[in-house]
Amino acid sequence: MTLLGERQTAQRPPDGRSTVVPAALVAISHGTNSADGQAAIKGLVDGVARARPDLAVLGGFVDVQQPDVAASLSAVRCDNAAVVVPLLLSAGYHVHVDLQRETSAHERVTALSRALGPDDRLIDVLEQRLHAAGLDPLVPGQEIVLAAAGSSDGRAVEDCRRVGAMLQQRLGVRVTVGFLSAASPRLACAVTAARLRGASVTVSTYLMAPGFFFDLTRTQGEGADRVTAPLLLPGEEAPGALVDLVIDRYLEAKEHAQLF
Repeated sequence: MTLLGERQTAQRPPDGRSTVVPAALVAISHGTNSADGQAAIKGLVDGVARARPDLAVLGGFVDVQQPDVAASLSAVRCDNAAVVVPLLLSAGYHVHVDLQRETSAHERVTALSRALGPDDRLIDVLEQRLHAAGLDPLVPGQEIVLAAAGSSDGRAVEDCRRVGAMLQQRLGVRVTVGFLSAASPRLACAVTAARLRGASVTVSTYLMAPGFFFDLTRTQGEGADRVTAPLLLPGEEAPGALVDLVIDRYLEAKEHAQLF
């Protein structure tokens, strides 16, 4: 049985010298049927691998795609521990239940990191996307609606609301949060309410990559003046802020679990 916090032991070759292979970084995303979404997520995993060539970096999925979590962990060399980093923006059911269960059940020393958000580096990327879409925060009478996937887990919903507050503090523009499923208010309602208050409404897409939920964002955000791109795009190098965030989540979890 794999135990969070179990220390990795050094492997000793025949000559007696001690060598320890650093824990692998297993980046687990939600998974999508969208080819653009798949390419965008792969770009982030590849960016992490380039930034840390000293580590074994693997990708996997908690839903929709293969390899799943168990197969991804099994792909790590047998004498190596692993740190699972959820490429998820908030800690809902997938983090608290699915990934906890999968990592605990696997016969490998495995640690599970926190979700990516909330974090100031996500605000950096959201701000970049807003500027690229043409938002000028100095123009009066503007509203931003943060479009989040939504969750039945109240902790994930609160994470999204916190990100909205962080974005508002960063830009000095009123930010409300609209959800695409499972939580209220729904994005379309939040856009309508913002339109009634503000002269210009921008939907800030708080999603990792293109796919089903981004399609919903564009549909439910039709009443807005502009809708920003997701955090990751196919054919575009993953933002350095996201690469750094994934690596920091890995290092934090590895230290907590006392893995090499």
